[in-house]
Amino acid sequence: MKQVNLDCEGPITKNDNALEISRYFLPEGEKFFFLLSRYDDFLADIIKRKGYRAGTTLAFILPFLKAYGASNKTIKDYSRNHLNLVPGAKKTLSYLREKMPTFIISTSYQHYIEALCDATGFPVKNTYSTILDLDKYKILREETKRLKKLLQEIIALPSLNLSGVKKKEDLSLKMQKTVQQLNEIFQKEIPSMECGRILKEVNPVGGEEKVKAVLDSIQKTGVKLRDVMYVGDSITDVEALNLVKEGGLAISFNGNAYALRAAEIACISPHTLPLEILAEVFCQEGKKEVLNLVKKWPNTLGRKTKEKILTFKPSPQLEIIKRNNLTDLIKKSEKMRKELRGEIVGKLG
Repeated sequence: MKQVNLDCEGPITKNDNALEISRYFLPEGEKFFFLLSRYDDFLADIIKRKGYRAGTTLAFILPFLKAYGASNKTIKDYSRNHLNLVPGAKKTLSYLREKMPTFIISTSYQHYIEALCDATGFPVKNTYSTILDLDKYKILREETKRLKKLLQEIIALPSLNLSGVKKKEDLSLKMQKTVQQLNEIFQKEIPSMECGRILKEVNPVGGEEKVKAVLDSIQKTGVKLRDVMYVGDSITDVEALNLVKEGGLAISFNGNAYALRAAEIACISPHTLPLEILAEVFCQEGKKEVLNLVKKWPNTLGRKTKEKILTFKPSPQLEIIKRNNLTDLIKKSEKMRKELRGEIVGKLG
């Protein structure tokens, strides 16, 4: 028996729910979220802070969302009303579930995943996401005022451009000051506040938490890691992709550079149908035949399937990721990522 584990945002939906919620609830929320996302990438990928999980942006923004009146209900209502599926995703989820055990492993808040399950009929019990009960937290009036002031201070900080940055010393002096200020805010000031409980208690499902979710899912089904097909697209999937690719199948779907460096197959597509094709071959014939299919893509497809694939514009591309094609695949994949999900989302780690 085989199984499929998928990230949500990217392979299934076009949304970046946390970005959109920040944009909706917070003044200049998009700029605020984008800076914190870059800070998150810096901590996870550049300095590799011990015990730090990619995706912690989803914890960082919560005290601010609470200060501006967000609640469990408003987050779920917003998520439900703004759900945006990748073309073919609803059918693909249904198809995968018919073939083999299928799980969604997402860094997104549970409210968003519940909204997705409501819309697609996917079972909530087969999902992993960031558990959040925002309503249980109280913020003092003085803290609300301070958080609103901190938001303005963060927005005013110089941006973090991590292109070409491999170590802390590669940052410009302005960017080093930004990191120092964010360290002060998120590692000292907010944790010392009553609302700092949120940062301590909310555990975003990114990085090693996705690894734990994969391992938990195979414990439920009884399959081995070599029987797992994992589909991801971002920095939060890196550890899970690395785990699975040792024997199973690790796929980047319109992934960014982080995901492509960790995966072994690049799927660049405006539609989810290629994931169905890959899953079918993996389920019936195993990883070796999937790799053979990818090498000859799309020539070995049946006539009807090939004709359908060729109707999609641009035409879906599958390639085995190698050192000599990685740079080109990153360029193509990130281009599709931006075209499908928007320029801002496409730039996020």
